[in-house]
Amino acid sequence: MIPIKPVGVDPSSMPEQPARSEPAQAALAFLKPGSLQLTALPPLSLYVHFPWCVKKCPYCDFNSHEVKGSFPEDAYLDALRADLESALPLIWGRKIYSVFIGGGTPSLLSAAGLDRLLSDIRTLVPLDIDIEITMEANPGTFEADKFKSYRASGVNRLSIGIQSFNSVHLAALGRIHDGDQARKAVEIAHANFDNFNLDLMYALPSQSVEEAQRDIETAIACAPPHLSLYHLTLEPNTLFAKYPPPVPDEDASADMQDMIAALTSAAGYQHYEVSAYARPKRQARHNLNYWQFGDYLGIGAGAHSKLSFPHRIVRQMRHKHPQTYLEKMRAGNAIQEEGEIGRAALGFEFMLNALRLQEGFQVNLFAERTGMSINNIDAALNEAEKKGLLYRDHKTIRPTELGQRFLNDLQEMFLVE
Repeated sequence: MIPIKPVGVDPSSMPEQPARSEPAQAALAFLKPGSLQLTALPPLSLYVHFPWCVKKCPYCDFNSHEVKGSFPEDAYLDALRADLESALPLIWGRKIYSVFIGGGTPSLLSAAGLDRLLSDIRTLVPLDIDIEITMEANPGTFEADKFKSYRASGVNRLSIGIQSFNSVHLAALGRIHDGDQARKAVEIAHANFDNFNLDLMYALPSQSVEEAQRDIETAIACAPPHLSLYHLTLEPNTLFAKYPPPVPDEDASADMQDMIAALTSAAGYQHYEVSAYARPKRQARHNLNYWQFGDYLGIGAGAHSKLSFPHRIVRQMRHKHPQTYLEKMRAGNAIQEEGEIGRAALGFEFMLNALRLQEGFQVNLFAERTGMSINNIDAALNEAEKKGLLYRDHKTIRPTELGQRFLNDLQEMFLVE
């Protein structure tokens, strides 16, 4: 999973920094006095972006690029190691609690390439003993022996991009696999992993409620520990945005959502986040860290980072195009954008993430993760509570059922102009 796109980064608010060729000096600059007072640093995750895929899907707005014959695996792995090494002064002494290898299609990596990547990570950073290491994989790239090797290398969770079990709908989505390959991928996952997620989409082009229900029933029958169920959206700068397909209307989409809620609940899945459903104790730890406004270091083409220091919270983004990233990394600096999140934006950024959680968050988490008092967003909290969108007491803040239904409106109430 790629982090929610950040807002409110203010490069002008950053302390004066030395050249990026001196990462240790850059880290010292981030440690200077600033406008925040964080009493503790949040858990830290590592995100590794693999930017290539077999075919660009018409709905996809992620940083992914079609493989033209082959991709420079060794050169990219060299760059990832150098990228992580250059970031070490920014995270010195901090343990990694989860790793997510996303894309693109990371399962295009050879078994030896994935083993090298995880070996480099273990060499450079301390990992939690119970670390969750997730790898995204698409059914069209599943090979039983390769996935056995991935598991042996240390991947202990898969996130499989099924999207649908219906071959007609898969073709409409531009996927490279069909329904049979989707089922085979689940078989391989079950044989090698005790923890995996199935990604599915609904409200697909020309999809009926009955067809969506068959997809969800099939997914549940596969007995995955975790389900991610996304409503298809026509994102800007995608082929679907330029040539919109016929999609279900709002009433049909609402019926699909009601159906999903009923089926997943009856099957014992907890709906713990907007699009996430899990068996007990099988929530995605990496994604939870995003939603709880934890820290993450992102390496690879276009990867985003959010890093906390005692007096500031910093965002970074690497260069997006793979070739540019490789060239910039060879020159010693792959960072395209870097800036401090201003105080005015911090409340919104925290709430943008935390309100996605059905159970909300503990009140003291706001101060812990932003370095500011909850009183900074009191006016918006009062207004949201008055409108019935939010529940709060001395311990917890969470969206009500109405707030979950109108989540965008609720989140926007915390946006400071």
